[in-house]
Amino acid sequence: MPAFSRFTPLISGLPSTVPFVGPEAIERTRGLAVKARIGANENGFGPAPSVIEAMCAAAGDTWKYADPENFDLKQALAAHLGCQADNLAIGEGIDSLLGQIVRLVIEPGMPVVTSLGAYPTFNFHVVGHGGRLVTVPYVNDRENLDGLLEAVRRENAPLVYFANPDNPMGSWWDAASIVSFAKALPETCLMILDEAYCETGPDGATPDISALIDMPNIIRTRTFSKAYGMAGARVGYAISTPGTAQAFDKIRNHFGMNRVAVAGAIAALKDTAYLSKVVADIKASRERIAAIATANGLKPLASATNFVAIDCGRDGAYARSIVDGLMEHGVFIRMPGVAPLNRCIRISTGTAADMALLEEALPQVLKGL
Repeated sequence: MPAFSRFTPLISGLPSTVPFVGPEAIERTRGLAVKARIGANENGFGPAPSVIEAMCAAAGDTWKYADPENFDLKQALAAHLGCQADNLAIGEGIDSLLGQIVRLVIEPGMPVVTSLGAYPTFNFHVVGHGGRLVTVPYVNDRENLDGLLEAVRRENAPLVYFANPDNPMGSWWDAASIVSFAKALPETCLMILDEAYCETGPDGATPDISALIDMPNIIRTRTFSKAYGMAGARVGYAISTPGTAQAFDKIRNHFGMNRVAVAGAIAALKDTAYLSKVVADIKASRERIAAIATANGLKPLASATNFVAIDCGRDGAYARSIVDGLMEHGVFIRMPGVAPLNRCIRISTGTAADMALLEEALPQVLKGL
């Protein structure tokens, strides 16, 4: 008699996995202390003091649920973005929103188009809802817009994922190319335009809100985790037409938002001076990472994000040995998971102290290899 399973056949057939191994798990399993946490694309410069103050002030009300309609945050975002509140959906970070979008669109067996080696958490949600991943290789370390469009048409795919700027390579497309891609998609295909790193990108890389706001098959996802330094607060949002945005109300966790985090997000939108300072700090740190890589004979790739992908010139095994070797020195970094992208390592921007540790450890690791 076959063993009884209380789970669905889909869930029973999935592996138990965590898309990313966190630095905490590495500390536990390897007995090593993380001294420079520059691997998870967090913002090591932290949130604005005004954000911390607002969150502390809200802590006394944490016995209350957050407003299930997220009214105040939607109003603040709408004013900030130049759209209407009903163009917005709020979620527990982009990761949660991605899962909801997949659930809205995908039934078992349906094809979903994405880039080979792109954000693995999206793939995690697709597989978890029974979707069939159709992947398109990067070209010159950038997502291949023509290839993605061809795959959508070939597969008659109802969903395509594209990030700009991109994770894990840090590359980007200009706004005009993105708008052209969006308009070329069949109306039957919903596009997720993941803009998690839009605040750190160059001028001209992010389409204006008005450029895509009237397209019901485009959902733009953004977050407070990167430039705003609030990764642990889990606040993300989606921008689309009112009809598309309101579809989230059918499936979202209406009491999922953290009341203290919402207060911090509203304060972050007000503190534009601090955001400008942090974006400048991120840019300076990218330049420092690139200089350290170059000094050690490695090739930094141009980046529009809060990290730098560095071409190590060999294969994934060699890049992995650098990642593991740096961890022996307490420097936590990561690397792409799919060839040929995995010839690279990926280093998040950080403080001067973080960069000093990296600069000291990297030549020792390379010498040991």
